[in-house]
Amino acid sequence: MRHYLAAVITIFTLYLGFSQNQVEQTNSFTLDEAIAFALENNYKSINADRDRIDAQKQKWEVIASGLPQISGAVGYQNQLIQPITLLPAAAFDNTQSTIDIVNEFFDVDQTNFDVNTPDGFIPVIFSPQHSATATATLRQQIFDGSYIVGVQATKSFLNYSANNEEKTDQEVRKSVVESYGNVLLAKESVMIYQKNKKALEDNLFETQKLFENGLGDEESVEQLQITLSSVNNQLKNARRLEKITLQMLNLVMGIAIDAPTQLEESLDNLAESQIDFNLMESVFNIENNVDYKLVQNLNEQRYYEWKLAKSKALPTLNSFINYGASSFGNEFSFFDGDQQWFESSILGLDLTIPIFSSGRRSASTARAKIAMEKAKTQLSETEEQVRLQLDQAKSEYTLAIEEYNTAKENLGLAERIENKNQIKYSEGIASSFELRQAQTQLYDAQQGYLQSMVAVINKKTAFELILNE
Repeated sequence: MRHYLAAVITIFTLYLGFSQNQVEQTNSFTLDEAIAFALENNYKSINADRDRIDAQKQKWEVIASGLPQISGAVGYQNQLIQPITLLPAAAFDNTQSTIDIVNEFFDVDQTNFDVNTPDGFIPVIFSPQHSATATATLRQQIFDGSYIVGVQATKSFLNYSANNEEKTDQEVRKSVVESYGNVLLAKESVMIYQKNKKALEDNLFETQKLFENGLGDEESVEQLQITLSSVNNQLKNARRLEKITLQMLNLVMGIAIDAPTQLEESLDNLAESQIDFNLMESVFNIENNVDYKLVQNLNEQRYYEWKLAKSKALPTLNSFINYGASSFGNEFSFFDGDQQWFESSILGLDLTIPIFSSGRRSASTARAKIAMEKAKTQLSETEEQVRLQLDQAKSEYTLAIEEYNTAKENLGLAERIENKNQIKYSEGIASSFELRQAQTQLYDAQQGYLQSMVAVINKKTAFELILNE
């Protein structure tokens, strides 16, 4: 027993250790790896893939509806109170032999009847108490216009499902890029605020000592305290954002929001790699744009709906063949080997011809045609919108690159200005107000530079999604 308990404890301990390692395992991603991972594990991507599979099953469901269908049916009836039928007494003679036959055959106790009574009837029971039937029916559709249209429409539906999945993948990719950039932005902001805080704390310490020794003024100390308080608050907020943005990235990628995740890219390198002037010269093929393809799918759908409405005026022809057997008895003995079963079989055709619908079919067809014409107009509008979006995305991407270069230059200038004011302040040439202005300008330039890098990354992604490259 001791050995058994020891083995159980050992296995349990190993399991806990393994589970702990699984939980603490850190996922490390470049941006491309994060996108690839999200396309496989994002919740929307998973459901979009299921929708595509569902569309394939629905295609076969439509096709199979016109293929041979076999159905079976088994029925049993127990007539607890058997129905009685009245036969005219005048149909029989009044002899005792006839009375005996009637009593025996029709299962009634009719001891006497008079054929000379014109209104006289004999109550009889025709059917036995128990009955059972078993049938099998084969049905085959020979001609149905709506079935032909439905089969033709399945290809369009599959294309829509594939394009919708592609649209979902694009949205996931865009979300990953934005979330990845926001995490890097938060991390860079934390490092910059920490650096600024350290510099401010050093300045405040020196200024405090000068003031205590009578070599400085109190206002300089207070100015630095105000700036330090502001930077402290921004640092705290940046740390909170770092956690939140990382959780958002995990959610988009389809993993637990609190799972440890490490990013292998830096914001500087990623922004530089996203500057691609050759992308501006890409030849745009609107047929590749997902939004345009989805509206094309809508046009195809409206076209088949119009054809379906027209097909309702065509006749339908179906065939069937039936085979069955029935058995009867005054006792339940259908599973006995000597039970008699009566076979039956039917071969038939069903032809349905629409003749007159008081204009309902023509109105339905007219409405379907109007919907088709509206879809064509929507396609033309979408084409113009996509071309406008392309020009706008190209302009915004170009502006993002220009602002990135400007922000990079401005950051260098702001750093030099702040450094000069630091020297002037330490030498007593510049006031604390002038130093605070230079510091605030530097902090704005730092955030502007970080935001410009994120903008380059996001704008390039938006431009690529329209090109669908």
